[in-house]
Amino acid sequence: MSLTAGSRLGPYEIHSLIGSGGMGEVYKARDTKLNRDVALKILPEHFALDSDRLARFKREAQLLASLNHPNIAAIYGFEESNGVQALVLELVEGPTLADRIAKGPIALDDALPIARQIAEALEAAHDHGIMHRDLKPANVKVKEDGTVKVLDFGLAKAVDSSSSATDLSQSPTITSPAMTQMGVILGTAAYMSPEQAKGREADRRSDIWAFGCVLYEMLTGRRAFEDDDVSETLAAVIKGEPEWSALPADTPAAVRRLLRRCLRKDAKERLHDISDARIEMQDAQAEAASEGTTVPVPVVTRRSRERLAWMTVAIVLAVALALSLVLTRRPIPTAPEMRLEITTPATSSALHFALSPDGTRLVFVASGEGQPRLWVRASTITRSHATAAS
Repeated sequence: MSLTAGSRLGPYEIHSLIGSGGMGEVYKARDTKLNRDVALKILPEHFALDSDRLARFKREAQLLASLNHPNIAAIYGFEESNGVQALVLELVEGPTLADRIAKGPIALDDALPIARQIAEALEAAHDHGIMHRDLKPANVKVKEDGTVKVLDFGLAKAVDSSSSATDLSQSPTITSPAMTQMGVILGTAAYMSPEQAKGREADRRSDIWAFGCVLYEMLTGRRAFEDDDVSETLAAVIKGEPEWSALPADTPAAVRRLLRRCLRKDAKERLHDISDARIEMQDAQAEAASEGTTVPVPVVTRRSRERLAWMTVAIVLAVALALSLVLTRRPIPTAPEMRLEITTPATSSALHFALSPDGTRLVFVASGEGQPRLWVRASTITRSHATAAS
């Protein structure tokens, strides 16, 4: 059932169509009771007419509503009106991760935080016994502030519970209206684990496989498993290997190791818990920071120190040479000769005298009026550069 802008479904006023897929159509709507925008997912008619299937879906939706995590888009409720069944979901604005990857590979510094938040969302859901079963870039959004929101948690379980696991046309994928049904099917098949592709029961290790596919695609800009049609894509999932050489050359060893552990064909050999992947992501971010900032530093520091040492030696030698040239060429002045002339009173005794430190005053003992007295005389000094005193 298609809804038009301005129509109502219970208390929800329809604004516009967001996307469509095997699980029905999704609309942006306004909750007139709580005055907030929401996403309404209208279930397809063949789904809504199956009472057993619908009852299971409602129970699953109730379980999902108990999840409260910042990286999981919330389920607000289940609406029934005029024979139409709809999920009321948190509206997350903006492009999907698939839209972002379509522009090219995502830089490692941006991809690792996104992947870590996806892992945290899966971890929270798995702790509540809920698997996603349809994790892919089209079901992930990254808000402007960098917060990751994973959409459609657990909805694939309600679909798979009463249909063949290989009936990919019933995937809960949300795509733009312009995408073909073949595109929807291929998009889902490329992220299915080998056990899902073989029609076996999926568990949390299937989510870990899909997580590896998403991380690989972010780093390379291409899908880990993709071919011309659904059957060939599933064959690649079961038998093929990703093109590991497509990973950027600067991908840290921790990230490469994590990808290989997530994409093991045998679920028993695969990473068993997404919390381990989260820890690997933290190690990968630390390793990336270490490789990006500390490796080149010793080389630069050593060269700088060597260059500084040579510059210092050169400057010291230059100064020493300049000083030696100045000292060898500059004549050493000779001390000036000083001559002193004084007139003393007549005295019959030996003359006793002392010269002031600056050489301008003379104190001596001489007779005066028949008595010895101290006399002070200003001296007349002449300076000469003669080499010998007369």
